[in-house]
Amino acid sequence: MSQATSSYYDATAKGRNTFAQLVGEQQTDVCIIGGGYTGTSAALHLAEAGFSVTLLEANDIGWGASGRNGGQVCQGHNMSHQEMQQQLGKAAADALWQASIDSVDLVKDLVQRLQIDCDLTPGVLHVAYKKRHLEHIKQAVDYKQTALQYDKVSFLSAQQVADKLGTERYFGGEWYAEGAHLHPLNFVLGLANAAHEQGAKLYQQSRVTSYQTGRQCLVKTDHGQVRCRYLVFACNGYLGHLNEPAARKIMPINNFIIATEPLPEALTERINPERIAVADSKFVVNYYRLSHDRRMLWGGGENYSPRFPKDIAGFVKKHMLETYPEIGSFNIDYAWGGTLAITLNRMPYIARQQDNVFVAQGYSGHGVALATYAGASIAKAIEGQETDLQTFERLPCKDFPGGTLLRWPGQVAGMLYYAMLDRLP
Repeated sequence: MSQATSSYYDATAKGRNTFAQLVGEQQTDVCIIGGGYTGTSAALHLAEAGFSVTLLEANDIGWGASGRNGGQVCQGHNMSHQEMQQQLGKAAADALWQASIDSVDLVKDLVQRLQIDCDLTPGVLHVAYKKRHLEHIKQAVDYKQTALQYDKVSFLSAQQVADKLGTERYFGGEWYAEGAHLHPLNFVLGLANAAHEQGAKLYQQSRVTSYQTGRQCLVKTDHGQVRCRYLVFACNGYLGHLNEPAARKIMPINNFIIATEPLPEALTERINPERIAVADSKFVVNYYRLSHDRRMLWGGGENYSPRFPKDIAGFVKKHMLETYPEIGSFNIDYAWGGTLAITLNRMPYIARQQDNVFVAQGYSGHGVALATYAGASIAKAIEGQETDLQTFERLPCKDFPGGTLLRWPGQVAGMLYYAMLDRLP
């Protein structure tokens, strides 16, 4: 990975395939732009349904956020069910909640069906970083159990959280027994290889420079072009200005992760004996888990600049030491960053832009499950099946004020304000 320093995921990648660069002209049913979860999932499901598929990736498969993230796979959305119900009605809110459950099940099913070696491990815990966050977590758990009849989530007291995490830093938590975490790069590489085996044509180092829509679309790269019946934009935070109407609905932000050297088994058995994934309740979330080889993978801190911090390790490590000062003496072997996309309402934008043009982006931190699900959902829409695509389209995904040019100042000011609140008692 050329953006920032090499990641732990990159160093432990399995099944990396050398896909060629697009040269010349291709004719295909579906052209997909982007080789992350959305694109590879769509390619796999479309190829399995008998469509000819061409996928174009500007760098390497999984180069973007799909190969750099925290690897957490959990039910739920950033928007509460109550708020979705107020905006869309109960039926649509229920459908969106069910989609979040189905998205996690889809990831698990794909890992099992395709035998993807990606360290899939059960258990996700959302913890209360501040005491005043605790009541919200209690209410959220109660609502899911009673109103949504979802019994796979439970409330944990401060002591129960401490027993799981070996720290008294937190005030309680929301335990998702059927949540999971995985090696994100190996998962997307597994999807890509499975799509390739089903006949999809995948091209790397094939950045799309322009496109034309119509009854038949034309997609151009520096060295080739693709004519297609359907076009799918699966670029997320790396969309740039390629598709301006879609770009106005997202803001790219950068997030960062470090990986320590392997920790002693006695220490890992104390601080995370069940090998669960954790995310806290800060606005700028800390998220972490232990790797298969006992490294602490800690994500924390974000910025809103085109550039990454010069010292990513130092930028992130301070957050880790606040919770686990005993890890401070161990080396940081890897430090890296990636770019994700957020929407104004922090819900994904999955839509049909034109009859034969689709876009999926703005997963706002829930990309492993929801992006995989979005790719499958778009594939079903192209097949002509009923899909949750229409439900997601009903979500009010507004453009950022000022569009792509002026979205930064106001939004960044607001995010910095909430980040400041994280630092207050």
